[in-house]
Amino acid sequence: MAWIHKRTVGDAEVISLTDGQFRLDGGAMFGVVPRVLWEKVAPPDDENRIQLRINPLLIRLNGENILIETGFWDQGGEKFEHMYAVDRDETIFRGLDREGLTPDDIHLVINTHLHFDHAGRNVSALGEPTFPNARYVVQKQELHDARHPHERSRASYIPAYFEPIADAGLFDVVDGETELRPGLKVIPLPGHNLGQQGVILERGGETLVYTADLLTTLAHAPTAWVIGYDLYPVTNVEQRKRHFPEWHARNALICTPHDPQHPFGRLVPHPKGGYRAVPDSPEN
Repeated sequence: MAWIHKRTVGDAEVISLTDGQFRLDGGAMFGVVPRVLWEKVAPPDDENRIQLRINPLLIRLNGENILIETGFWDQGGEKFEHMYAVDRDETIFRGLDREGLTPDDIHLVINTHLHFDHAGRNVSALGEPTFPNARYVVQKQELHDARHPHERSRASYIPAYFEPIADAGLFDVVDGETELRPGLKVIPLPGHNLGQQGVILERGGETLVYTADLLTTLAHAPTAWVIGYDLYPVTNVEQRKRHFPEWHARNALICTPHDPQHPFGRLVPHPKGGYRAVPDSPEN
C-alpha cells in the first residue's frame, strides 16, 4: 500500500512515512485500562494483539531532509518477526523513494529513543550506517541506558543497530532540551524510559509535536491511558499533564509513532477532564 500523508508547518513540509505494521498484546499496550474500554478503540485479534504501525516522520526544512525515527529492526529473523506479526506492507525506503530521496540524502536523524521499533533501521544489514551522511541525535541518558540495560529494558535494546553509529562518530549526544535548527528542537519526555525525547517544530506560527511513546497512538490520549511497557508510568502521566495543555493551546499538529490509521491528530478537551486526540485531515 502507498502511505502518503503530507502537511505543512509554516515553511516546512512534513511527510509521514511508514515502515510497516506489527502487533502487540492489547493488555500490555493499555496497562491498567480494562479491556472493555480499550477494545472499543483498538479491537484485538484472536491472540489479544492490537494492530500498530511504524510511523517515522520526514521534515523538509531549509534545504535539509530531517528524519525522525528510522524504522523497525529487520534482522531479527523469522521467530522475531512472527512474534511481533511484522507486516512490511510498506517500508521507509519506498517512502523516501517516492519523495525522490535515497538514504544518502538524509542530513539529520533524530532517535527519540533506541528501542528496536524506533531506531531499528539505524544500521543496514551490512553493519553500516543506513544514513551515512546524517548526524544521529540521541539523548545522553538514552545512550547510557541502551548500553547498560536491566531486566525490564534488555529486550528493547539491540547493540547491533546503535553501536556502529557510535563507532562511526555519527552520534550527536545532547543533554536535555536542545535546539537543533531554528524552530526545531528536542525536549526530554521521560516516562516510557528515562532518556526518551520528543521533537517540536515551530515555524510560521504553527506547531508540530512528534510525541514518541509519551503518546503511542491517538487512542492513548486520556491522561491515565499509558502503556504497560512504560518503565515509569507515573512520570508519563506527569509529563502528559504538563505538556498536553500547552500543545492543545497551540493547536499543535500531533504525530504519534504507532497509530495504525492516523499519522496526524489534534488534542481536544475530554468531557471528563484531560484530553482526547482526534484525527487531523487536510481540511481541518
